[in-house]
Amino acid sequence: MSRLTVAGEEPGETPRAAVRHRITNETDVTVRIGLDEPAPPAVHTGLPFFDHMLAQLGKHAGISLEVSASGDLEIDAHHTVEDVGITLGETLAAALGDKVGIRRFASVSLPLDEALVDVALDCSGRPFLRYDVTLEPGSGPIGQPPFDPQLAEEFWRAAAHSAAITLHVGLRYGRNPHHILEASFKAVARALRDAVALEGGGVPSTKGSL
Repeated sequence: MSRLTVAGEEPGETPRAAVRHRITNETDVTVRIGLDEPAPPAVHTGLPFFDHMLAQLGKHAGISLEVSASGDLEIDAHHTVEDVGITLGETLAAALGDKVGIRRFASVSLPLDEALVDVALDCSGRPFLRYDVTLEPGSGPIGQPPFDPQLAEEFWRAAAHSAAITLHVGLRYGRNPHHILEASFKAVARALRDAVALEGGGVPSTKGSL
């Protein structure tokens, strides 16, 4: 079960902001996004490392991002991570609305110490994820409760499909799993920041809609 709330409008102004609340038998997730309202991220999922990654996403995307999630972490972190991705993607799609005036495309190559990650993003209306991030053998969970680095792919798949964006994430090189994942989240954030920026009128597509 889920509910969608879009921020109210002032005369002559349509805020690009939305709230999504998703409840299942496994998780309870609320996400708030304001694309034009930069604010310190507020993230609480019960997974400190995941919180850190989501905070990087909000900070470097230049948006306001609030995430509150509770889930069956005693079983596995997968449900919480995936459902946060689904809810975040749905909220982003709602905040973008009809996408009039957005830049739409963006790409970035972002380093973090020894790691370098490439990201390309298109607010296309066509959900697709290419995630080419291979960690070195033996890379174990991070943090406590543990966050399996492989869950990052599940998060991005859920977010990209729910937001209906095309997202490519590729690791050029790197060794430290923390550095690799953090570079990935920061790179997606910077690409998103550029892609949702307003630069003119009209929908950026010859079809007339996205």
